[in-house]
Amino acid sequence: MTSWAPFLIFFIGAGLVAVTQGTLRSIIMLAIPILGALNLFSLDNGVILSLPLLNYTLEVVRVDKLSLLFGYLFHLAAFLSIIYALHVRDTMQAVSAILYAGSAVGAVFAGDMITLFVFWELLAITSVFLVLARRTQRAYDSAMRYLIIQVASGVILLAGVLIWAHSTGSITFAKIGLDVNDYTSAKGLASWLIFLAFGIKCGFPFLHNWLTDAYPEATPTGTVFLSAFTTKVAVYAFARAYPGTELLIYIGAAMTMFPIYYAVIENDLRRVLAYSMINQVGFMVVGIGIGTPLAINGAVSHAFNDVIFKGLLFMTMGAVLMRTGTTKGSELGGLYKSMPWTTKFCLIGAASISAFPLFSGFVSKSMVMVAALDEGYPIVLLILLFASAGVL
Repeated sequence: MTSWAPFLIFFIGAGLVAVTQGTLRSIIMLAIPILGALNLFSLDNGVILSLPLLNYTLEVVRVDKLSLLFGYLFHLAAFLSIIYALHVRDTMQAVSAILYAGSAVGAVFAGDMITLFVFWELLAITSVFLVLARRTQRAYDSAMRYLIIQVASGVILLAGVLIWAHSTGSITFAKIGLDVNDYTSAKGLASWLIFLAFGIKCGFPFLHNWLTDAYPEATPTGTVFLSAFTTKVAVYAFARAYPGTELLIYIGAAMTMFPIYYAVIENDLRRVLAYSMINQVGFMVVGIGIGTPLAINGAVSHAFNDVIFKGLLFMTMGAVLMRTGTTKGSELGGLYKSMPWTTKFCLIGAASISAFPLFSGFVSKSMVMVAALDEGYPIVLLILLFASAGVL
């Protein structure tokens, strides 16, 4: 079987989606992640697509266990999100969603930092249309703020990559590491800039406002796509470049804590879920910061779980928005009577995200918590326990 660059299937599919409609468009959209997943099975480990650039070699597609895990995750996320969005007849939404998913897939298979930068910016450009598609003034304003911050993240990343390439002579996307006391040397400055760029997309404290601002203003289907890709690409990037960086443990712990206080006073339920997303990404960041095999596996498995249960919760809120015209908690009540299936699915998502026993979040969060205890971070363990209770 001939192997394709994974992102190409999405990009070609987006072109076909743009020129078709009706049932044929729906079939093509469903076929894209299915064919993409089958293609992943045929990929061998190593660099399968490289291009020369000046004195460097771009590893456009590099395959290993970590990239494959996130590749499978993004194909699954795309398939589930497309099913939810099949009823939408908006060509702009359909095309941008497919391109957005393809950009995320391209980012996790990027073997060098220049290729990563290209897909990093494509993520921003393609995803902003899912916010604009709401076609309200608030959505437009949020989309512009979102785009500025996301493009700024890319500019910071590019600056870090160029300084890194100049100081080390390499653009390979591998472990970079962070020396918290080194910010004056070229190599130290580069690692801090790349760390900051990843942190913006990850939703670090004080760098998170783009997420809670834009996601609730996107279309009901657009928010489901948004919840799956941008922050998870950042999690992948940290797992690749900064595993075992102790600073991430404390940043991740803060991420699990502070959104809870905002969420409990928030009236818009989709914004509540946006704050909750930062909380969940915090668990992944803690796991990457600890850096042991158990912690990394817990972080990656929690990324899998989060895409599924957070997508489910955003789907339920989308259904509520479509049925009632609002997701403001103060204007809702008694919906379990008229929307029993939505209620059941929402409860399943809520139990999963709260690490309720026998649900998926319980397993992955427990892996991170046990790793924290094993490595001598009992305070972090207590913070993670409190954060899970707060989510419930």
